[in-house]
Amino acid sequence: MTEDATPLIRFWQLTEGGRPPQRADRSAGGTLPTRAFRYCEAATTAAGFGWLVFPPIDMAVVWDGSEMRWTWQGADGWYPLSVAQFPGLRDRFDAAAPEALRGWSPPLIGALPEPGLLNLWSGLFARTRPGWSLLVRPPANLPRAAGYEAFEGVVETDRWFGPLFVNLRLTRTHAPVEFRTDTPFLQVQPIPRAAYVAAALNDAPVVAGVTALGPEEWADYDRSIVAPRRGGGCPLGREAAEVRRRRRQVDASEDLQPSR
Repeated sequence: MTEDATPLIRFWQLTEGGRPPQRADRSAGGTLPTRAFRYCEAATTAAGFGWLVFPPIDMAVVWDGSEMRWTWQGADGWYPLSVAQFPGLRDRFDAAAPEALRGWSPPLIGALPEPGLLNLWSGLFARTRPGWSLLVRPPANLPRAAGYEAFEGVVETDRWFGPLFVNLRLTRTHAPVEFRTDTPFLQVQPIPRAAYVAAALNDAPVVAGVTALGPEEWADYDRSIVAPRRGGGCPLGREAAEVRRRRRQVDASEDLQPSR
């Protein structure tokens, strides 16, 4: 275990019947080409970084360019969409919530004032370890779902506790856009807050020209790119194997740390 025994993230699933978040898959659900899965550690690491999030109920939205209508599993038709709750959640929320919070259950879905924009809740709350935030984004290296694009966002979930939602832009009109409980629509990835503070992002010097490469950079280029190819070498997946070896060493060393 790590020094801090607090889980990196904890999810609360308030809606019933949906699929819980699951650890993201290094093969992107089997959609990565076999060669990429075997040899491209960059692609598999990105695909497996974080957790996949699924819609809490099967539903569909249609936008005619002016207004939205929606339907959901168990509904008997299409209904105008302004703001809507997950079926049955309001009563369950009020029965469990302190008196002052009754009537404040989060909405499932809502049409935003801007044309074609939609707010959709995952049915989850999330809390991260102190100093860590969540990057909310489309699933990495999975083909994009038809009909919408998700806005990315960084939520400081160690400080802000509430519904884990996303804003979506519908990209087609006059045809249903579906959200299915068996298909992830988000991926959430933990990032340390120190990675995106202004001081860190502003400290990014650019060194111009080939002549600016020093002995250390030339040596690293030789080690990474040239040396493995001398004499016609460089077996496929060499770098991927090296990264995986280092990762196993780190995992093994953490397993040996005493728990607290």
